[in-house]
Amino acid sequence: MTVYVDPANWPGHGRLWSHLVSDVSYAELHLFAAGLELPRRAFDRDHYDLPAHRYPDAVAAGAVEVSSREVVRLLHAAGLRRRKRRDGRP
Repeated sequence: MTVYVDPANWPGHGRLWSHLVSDVSYAELHLFAAGLELPRRAFDRDHYDLPAHRYPDAVAAGAVEVSSREVVRLLHAAGLRRRKRRDGRP
């Protein structure tokens, strides 16, 4: 199981966020996130939003540190990228 995490560079709700992704399946990603006790509401289309203070926990659990650009590349290569729709619906 390989899950990836990018640096906490994304601002929102008064804090910084990382993205947690899988390059294999959403099932793998959900399993990893459950091990970190991340709430399912943190899942957004193709990734989990991970608050900066949880970044070390993800790495300690085995997430591989990659750049934000690499996260997008991995999702595209695996066919797991789900883009936002222009009308705002998932």
